[in-house]
Amino acid sequence: MRVDGVEPGAGGARFRALVVDDEPPLVQVVSGYLTREGFDVVTAADGNAAVESARDTEPDVIVLDLMLPGIDGVEVCRRVRAFSDAYIIMLTAKSDEVDKLVGLSVGADDYLTKPFSPRELVARVRAMLRRPRTPSAVPETQVRRFGDLEIDVAGREVRVRGQDVELTRTEFDLLDALSAQPRVAFSRRQLLDHVWGGDWYGDEHVIDVHVGNLRRKLDDDATQPRYVRTVRGVGYRMGPG
Repeated sequence: MRVDGVEPGAGGARFRALVVDDEPPLVQVVSGYLTREGFDVVTAADGNAAVESARDTEPDVIVLDLMLPGIDGVEVCRRVRAFSDAYIIMLTAKSDEVDKLVGLSVGADDYLTKPFSPRELVARVRAMLRRPRTPSAVPETQVRRFGDLEIDVAGREVRVRGQDVELTRTEFDLLDALSAQPRVAFSRRQLLDHVWGGDWYGDEHVIDVHVGNLRRKLDDDATQPRYVRTVRGVGYRMGPG
């Protein structure tokens, strides 16, 4: 089984989706659409159950409501990111930009505001699954250095002043794209195309959220950055090697 041009998991296994919401009609509709797309679907109706289900079932994609009984979707996302690299689409009934950015800041890959089209949700899931989960083939000895920053591309490891830095998949992919061509100024659209794929639907300013998180983890002062520099009117580039 495949999802519109997206190959199934290892050994031909079906993709798994976890749908988390406390509205049974919405869960039923979303689950039905994903099942027809070839997913094995599990559901959860509250935050604590969502975390446990994510740990037990190891989903490829999580559709996660922001407002949940118990712990909310933001805290669920934060906890899940500690052990899972699943793609996460956050659902919110609020249109406030702050709610969207809070969700993205804890590791969600995208968001949708209710009410939404189930077809659009499926289209975004397809786009996520087209993103490569493994890095391109590179020499195993390749390490990029920028002052105190070391990027082991093959091992997907990052160190600052010799200390390991834990990055999400998206943060590492952004750093990989920027550090591969350190003198090139990338637009947000170019970075989206590189990390999310050319058919990504999301807001270009999701890049700013992930760059902000990346800078914080690298201890990179946004006002005088040493590693990830802002190019005014364009986007971002790496600092001098």
